[in-house]
Formats: sequence, C-alpha cells, structure tokens
Amino acid sequence: MAEIALSNIVKRYGDGFPAVNNISLHIDDGEFVILVGPSGSGKSTVLRMIVGLEDITEGDLLIDGERVNEKAPRDRDLAMVFQNYALYPHLTVYENIAFPLRLNKDAYSEEEVRERVQRAAQLLELGEHLERKPANLSGGQRQRVAMGRAIVRDAKAFLFDEPLSNLDAKLRGQMRTEIARMQRNLGVTTVYVTHDQTEAMTLGDKVAVLKRGTLQQYASPQELYREPINIFVAGFIGSPAMNFLPVTQLGGGQLESAFGSFTVPPEQARRLQGAPELLIAGIRPEALQDADLLSPEELEGRALLSAQVDQTEWLGSETYAYLPFESDPAIKEALEELDRDLDGEGMRTQVVAALDPLSRVREGDTISLAFDPADVMVFDPESGANLTRDEERAAEITARAEDQRRRALERAQAETAGR
Repeated sequence: MAEIALSNIVKRYGDGFPAVNNISLHIDDGEFVILVGPSGSGKSTVLRMIVGLEDITEGDLLIDGERVNEKAPRDRDLAMVFQNYALYPHLTVYENIAFPLRLNKDAYSEEEVRERVQRAAQLLELGEHLERKPANLSGGQRQRVAMGRAIVRDAKAFLFDEPLSNLDAKLRGQMRTEIARMQRNLGVTTVYVTHDQTEAMTLGDKVAVLKRGTLQQYASPQELYREPINIFVAGFIGSPAMNFLPVTQLGGGQLESAFGSFTVPPEQARRLQGAPELLIAGIRPEALQDADLLSPEELEGRALLSAQVDQTEWLGSETYAYLPFESDPAIKEALEELDRDLDGEGMRTQVVAALDPLSRVREGDTISLAFDPADVMVFDPESGANLTRDEERAAEITARAEDQRRRALERAQAETAGR
C-alpha cells in the first residue's frame, strides 16, 4: 500500500496551454480516491502522470514520501487497469493474469505464480474461467481479468482509467460493487478516473472534482453533495442535477424567483449580507415535494412555490416533473456558461422536481411545490461561489466520513485475515 501526494502539479503541452494546472492532492494509505469531471477536465492526464505515462511539467509527485517525477512507470510499483482492458487475445485467462509476474522471470517460482493467480481468481470469481480465452468472456468477466492482473502484482496502488465505460448500465452497477468490495478486502490505495458522477459518489472515500485542468474541490462525497464549494461542483454532483433558479434578494433572507418568493433561515440570510441583488438559488430535485401529498403538520415551516408542469416522467420509484422558466437576462449568461462547463446541450432552462410516485400531477397542471428553505444554496453568479456554504458543517461531514472509512477498512481486513 502507498501514500500518494501531488504538490502543485502542472502539465503543459507544446503550445504552452496547461492541461493540468497547479493541482495538489494527498491520498492516504488505503484510500479510494476518485478523479471526476467533464470531458477535457484533465482527470486522465493526472492519472497518467501518477503512473508515469505522462511527464510532469512542474510540481512534485511523491509516493511514500519519495519524489518519483523522473522514475519510469515500471519502477513506481503501480498497477493500472485500462478502459479497454488491454488483454492478450491469444493467452488464457490464467496466463493473462500471470503475465505481470512472468515479466520478471527470477522473482517468482511457478508455484508462487500459481498461488497468486488462484488467489486473485478466487477473489474475482474467475476460477472456472482460467482456461478460457478473452474472446469467450463477457465484458464484465474481461474487466475482472484486467483487475486480476493488477491484484497479482501486490502493487503499492491501483489506478483505474474509466474501467466501466464500455459496459452496459446493469453490468456497471454490478462491477461497481465488485471493485468496492475488492478494494476494501485488499486495503490497497486506489485512484479511479470516471466522468460518471454516480460512480464517484458510490465508490470514493474522497472525490476530486476537476474543471478545465483545475481542481475545484477535494472532499468526501457527502461534503460535495451537501456543502459544494461552488456552482460547478453543485451542478456536477447529484442525479438528477441540481436546479438553478435566478433570484432577486429582497432583504432579510427573502428571495424572489420566477415561481414565487421564499425566505431562507437566519444563518443563511446572514451569509447573504453584502451579496449582489441578483443571485442564483440552487435546490436539488429530491428536495421538492408535491404539497398536495403533505399534511398540514408536514407543511409547517416549508416554503411553497407554484408552477405549471410542462412534462412528467413516471419512473416507478418517483415521478419527474419538468417546470420551464425564462431566465433573467442578467443571469442567463452565467447559467449558459455553467451548462457548457457541465457538457450540457444548451437546453431551455427548467426546474426538475423528483416527486413521490403517488403524485397525480400531469402535463399542463399547476403544481404547488413544498421544500425546506434550509435546503436552498445560494450562489454568486459572477464568481460561482456558494455563499451559503457552512465550513464548520462541511468539516464535520468529512470527519465523519473519514471515521466510517477507517472502520470499514479495519472490518474488511479483519474478515480477510480470519478466512
């Protein structure tokens, strides 16, 4: 296992443009860290610099306290799993997994090779496929073979470059579970690149959100969701994505939107003092409820907004209601830029409400939406900063997540040792 530290890492290509700009990360021993961001954000470049496939222009990369900027990939003792699996089609599963061990003929006896391959195959449930060729395996099985090849090396860390992007949705969910279980059982430091924020939220102990080669926030998934540092992180994390609604500040925490006005709690109102008159309010789809389904007691302390429903989608576990609005011209440019940053398609501005499936609202209806004003985040349209972020609460969330990580790692390792 290894501790990996990136200190002010920069990557410039021939034209001088920084593909990665001044990124600093500290990855603890045994930690599962996700690098996430839209296309072109620099996440794969960071991973390739860690493994040694890309040169570092500026900054320092340390593995277990040793600077490794000039070390060749083979000397860093890291195992990488590629997006396309990179299996040898003419070799069996057994020989594919054993391949890294056979590169150094004097390091392992044939008995040691067999023991390591069998152990990896058992962990990944590949025992009955060891004599098959990759062409006769499913996509998920091929991915597990690629992971097995990394496991047998007992490398200091595992590096994954979008390993599930070629799999269908159902298989991706299954493989996420496999990877999470494997990482906990082995307790190995893992760095994982993905553009899928669902993978980031479900797999990572910590998540680094990148945008155009710059680190936006590095925190636990819970902190990213509840206390994002800016509007980009808020919009990227969460599915469906957070709603952004232009609002006018009326004073005392009261905000006026296209669907009506509401008042945020005193603590949030205090943070808005001195902020511009025009702001962007963010609220997650799951925070919005159909007021007709709530009792008078449940409506106490909740704000209400009224809107006409343009479209609905019933998904079984919930119903999505789409509520279009015209954006304030002064805010429109900021929202369009955010949409481009998030790889959006320039669709019209709308609010999405994830309602209880019992809601009877349909296209053309006017719905009353209830929500807790404390769930609203407010952003500066100029800087994108989250004006209502609670630093103390954010620190508590991450400390709690770190404690949970340590306990899960200790439990998994104790179970493995007891087998």
